Amino acid sequence: MDILVWVIVVLFTYVLIRSTFSILGFSKPKNLPPGPTSLPIIGNLHLLGNQPHRSLAKLAQTHGPIMLLKLGQKTTLVITSTAAAKEVLQKQDLAFSNRHIPDALHAHNFSEYSLTVLPIGTQWRFLRRIVHTNIFSDKSLEAKQQIWDQKVKELIAFCQKACMSKDYVDIGGATFTTSMNLISNTLFSKDFINSYEEDSSKEFRDVVTNILVDVGKPNLVDFFPVLKKIDPQGIRRRMTRHFGKILAIFEELIEDRLAMRRSVDDDVLEVCLKISQDSPEELNRSQIKFLMLDMFVGGTDTTSTTVEWAMTELLRNPDVMAKSKDELKHVIGKGKNIKDHDLSRLPYLLCIVNETLRLHPPVPLLIPRNVENPVKLCGYIIPKDTQVLVNAWAIGQDPTIWEDSKEFKPERFLTRQIDVRGQDFELIPFGAGRRICPGFPLALRTIPIILGSLVNNFDWNLDVNLQPKVLDMTERFGISLHKANPLCLIPMPLN
Repeated sequence: MDILVWVIVVLFTYVLIRSTFSILGFSKPKNLPPGPTSLPIIGNLHLLGNQPHRSLAKLAQTHGPIMLLKLGQKTTLVITSTAAAKEVLQKQDLAFSNRHIPDALHAHNFSEYSLTVLPIGTQWRFLRRIVHTNIFSDKSLEAKQQIWDQKVKELIAFCQKACMSKDYVDIGGATFTTSMNLISNTLFSKDFINSYEEDSSKEFRDVVTNILVDVGKPNLVDFFPVLKKIDPQGIRRRMTRHFGKILAIFEELIEDRLAMRRSVDDDVLEVCLKISQDSPEELNRSQIKFLMLDMFVGGTDTTSTTVEWAMTELLRNPDVMAKSKDELKHVIGKGKNIKDHDLSRLPYLLCIVNETLRLHPPVPLLIPRNVENPVKLCGYIIPKDTQVLVNAWAIGQDPTIWEDSKEFKPERFLTRQIDVRGQDFELIPFGAGRRICPGFPLALRTIPIILGSLVNNFDWNLDVNLQPKVLDMTERFGISLHKANPLCLIPMPLN
């Protein structure tokens, strides 16, 4: 109760000071973008709701695609059109290139090491070069084909076991295990999860999910920095625990590798340790651990979430499922796993992935950016220290861009040449510009490989009491957009 009283006193003082400044003639800058009227203290916080991507899209219908809000003390710019997104992410990329760093990401000094939020500079460029050269280059990805094939085989074997026993498969959980082991083998040459049984993967999945949920949820500290020492929602304390668990595992792996005193040639950890040994001033152990943390969190959840949404949409649209099965049957052969070199011959499968990313972008508001200095955008003045949100979810469902925008229609991509790699701003699930998600080359390979293998090896049934068209589509908002309730299906032998 004492803390609550203190918070109320501080906020009241803040409002009093703002009112005094207004009386003394301190006016707002001119040419600001339009936006909803702010309330005292909270500004527009009451308008966010529990689905901010949807609430902000609705507000943009009234106030326009370049909209300014006051979230507590934080001025926030929301972009909801392709033209404005292109200005922010491409044409004026440098002015908008730095990140807004939420308080949660100060846990374990994450903000000082992470490629995700580091400011553009020497350290960021060095880490980005390591990632591009040793993890997500075409050469590096092609070298991992044998690992990918083995991990997909293990997923299908698990589903085959469930098929024989008529058990349910948690699609998100199973694909999370697969993507987790793909990433861990790429980084450390070992599986992090030894079994597809729920108890084996649950701890890892919960940690990663909780990180993304806690970073994405509205945090009073971000809106009222004066509350930083109190951390009233406990978000930074939880993030400290989440990060601590993963970083402790990485520390142990590094110690074990150094004790082994032998190389693992195609292993990212080994590459980083060699760089650190040769140039310790450029890459130290903390940087290695946080680079691995970036890959670990970003690479696993995006894949499993997108596959789960795609399977949900296929169940709700049996005609699309049938067309996909037909393509796979004629190109690959019924009951076979998909390999990387098959993807160029499976255009409809790739259309399904694109359509899933359109309706269910993994990061609906992208990773927030921050304006370091005042900048002019489309005739408006954007004040210094403004947080910038690009509503990729709203752009992907804009009816002026997409016909039948709410419908799942992969066919639209057969005739419409739109790429998800950051060049076509109608569809930007991975962002664009120099801050585009570095892991998108991996996602665009692993998602269709896993999805196509699941579709091509089994028929999939719902609970007898459920109908596909009434499948629960409730979202759980965070940095990434999860299904609120897991998709559990029974794999059946192919007809």
